[in-house]
Amino acid sequence: MKNLLFAGLAILLSCLMATAQEVRQEVRQGPAIQAVLQEHQALIAKSSRKTIAPAIDAIANSGLEQAQTVLQVWAEKKMWMRKSDLQFFIGAPTENGLIELTDFDGGAVLGALPKAEVKQLKPNSGVRALIATALVRFQLSDPDPARRQDALTSLQRDPDATLLAPLRASIPAEPDAGLKAQKQRLERLMTIGYDSDTQARIAAISDMSGGLGVDLRATLNPLVATTRNVVAGTFPAARPETANVAAVLTPGQDGFSQAQAYELLVAKGLAPPRITQADIRAALTANIKDEQVAGFAVTELDNDATRQQAYSVLANSGAVSPFVTDDQVAAALQSHVFFDSFADPSPKVTTAAVAALRNIDAKVSLNQAVDLTLDALSLASIYFLAAIGLAITFGVMGVINMAHGEFIMMGAYTGYVVQQIIPDHTLSIIVAIPAAFAVTFAAGVAMERLVIRWLYARPLETLLATFGISIALQQLAKNIFGTQARPLTSPGWLDGAWALNDVVSISYIRIAIFCLALIFLGIFLYIMKRTRLGLETRAVTQNPNMAASMGINPGWVNMLTFGLGSGIAGVAGVAIGLFAKVTSELGSDYIVQSFMTVVVGGVGNIWGTLAGAAMVGFLQKGIEWLNPSNTLAAQTYMIVFIIIFIQFRPRGIIALKGRAAGD
Repeated sequence: MKNLLFAGLAILLSCLMATAQEVRQEVRQGPAIQAVLQEHQALIAKSSRKTIAPAIDAIANSGLEQAQTVLQVWAEKKMWMRKSDLQFFIGAPTENGLIELTDFDGGAVLGALPKAEVKQLKPNSGVRALIATALVRFQLSDPDPARRQDALTSLQRDPDATLLAPLRASIPAEPDAGLKAQKQRLERLMTIGYDSDTQARIAAISDMSGGLGVDLRATLNPLVATTRNVVAGTFPAARPETANVAAVLTPGQDGFSQAQAYELLVAKGLAPPRITQADIRAALTANIKDEQVAGFAVTELDNDATRQQAYSVLANSGAVSPFVTDDQVAAALQSHVFFDSFADPSPKVTTAAVAALRNIDAKVSLNQAVDLTLDALSLASIYFLAAIGLAITFGVMGVINMAHGEFIMMGAYTGYVVQQIIPDHTLSIIVAIPAAFAVTFAAGVAMERLVIRWLYARPLETLLATFGISIALQQLAKNIFGTQARPLTSPGWLDGAWALNDVVSISYIRIAIFCLALIFLGIFLYIMKRTRLGLETRAVTQNPNMAASMGINPGWVNMLTFGLGSGIAGVAGVAIGLFAKVTSELGSDYIVQSFMTVVVGGVGNIWGTLAGAAMVGFLQKGIEWLNPSNTLAAQTYMIVFIIIFIQFRPRGIIALKGRAAGD
């Protein structure tokens, strides 16, 4: 008997312990997500974009820790429904073709079922987009930084007012400084667009008003967007209390014509439409009876006046709408108030937004000027590199070298050949610059010795000869490299651009070319000021006869000078080839600008060439900014301006007292 009593107590105690354990487990797990899923079972099973939103919102707002898992599994098409009881599980195919089911709440594997007994939920792209939006609130605080970044990207692309609070809650605990800055900026932008507190929105606008980001302008512009409206009555009595009026309009003034005003009345159903000739024709056609319309024979309706008379008869009989007279139009316009209203209903918010946009526009204009200046400096550095060699040969020797552009082309092709031999782009560019200089230096010396030296003081023959050489070099390049453009790839560290803000940026290649131009400016100044070759070159430039009498060989100086100018052109070709297509016509694109640079700056003067390059570069960019849609017109205007300029200053910006001293 005692044994039975002890056994009963033991059984009772074990039952109580089991019950307590179940209670503790239920308390620990909380409410089951399956209950939420079953509450919206029909919507989830159907998965229609038009009806699924309540189910997704119920899951996301359930406050259960399993909600994120359910949404992720659902979006990944891994959620299955058991047909026997319509319960939802995580499903995974097995090797034998069954579907292994895992419970959402406890994570327990419940076994595998044949595919015929379960149904896979396959949400379409629209449903997946809604799920992705709902997942953002969980992903904003996800331990994985990549998921937090994805959530921010999704929220930036498709902001939602309901996600503003979760975004704010995730900011204090964000460990990544970069992501935290993104969250803080996005929170300010969403506050401007979605916060219900007017003062908070105004404060956010004030905080962001100094920015230049496109996202800020995209947030502010919808607030101040206006729609045109009309109400019956007179201003201000007829002004709607709920409208945030931007401006009251007077028909016939400020670009708002009376015709536009009446069309607005017609569109709003506040006035009958005016009868057009097309309306008259349609009405007359619809009322033809026995080859007559309103007592007029059809054959008589061959002019507008007769058709209007027939239409008036029909209107008087009530068969068609009557004409709207000018007096009726005027009366309708006077009895209505026309106004533009802001999209945002809060006047304080729109006032702050308008002020912020004005401030932003002023800063954008200033930064656009800075950006245009950087572009002009970049273009000027390219023209300087292309023209410096021509300035040397033209200034010292008086030779108009029409083949100068082909030396630029030869330098670019030299860089291409070097890259085929040396695959490392950084090393290949380092090797290509001196190699291009050497190749074009040798070509320039050969050209001077074989052709130019025999044509001194014969400018027309020199021009024709160098023009023929340029054509021959182009054809030679086509025979060797073909007509297809060849790539001259820049090193990886030159990819991209240096962005000061959302408005001002300049590519690293342009910065490198600018630095290269400064380096060659320094090298050339050193050669001309500190070396024997420079001294002799300056002597020959000033007075070749006197220089020859002092023991200087003008022919030797001319040869080295021509080679130096050609070599610098080859280096310019490598630089230009980094961003332009390397073809046999590459030099033709820069020869005109090179000559303009030399002529405007002053022949034979390095500082004049620099000034000429700056003037041509800034002038071209300025004209392109004024007329961005027509590049050819910009080139034409620039040439016309330069022609006018040299009429007043024929010797250039910095005139050189050169050979005239020896004449």
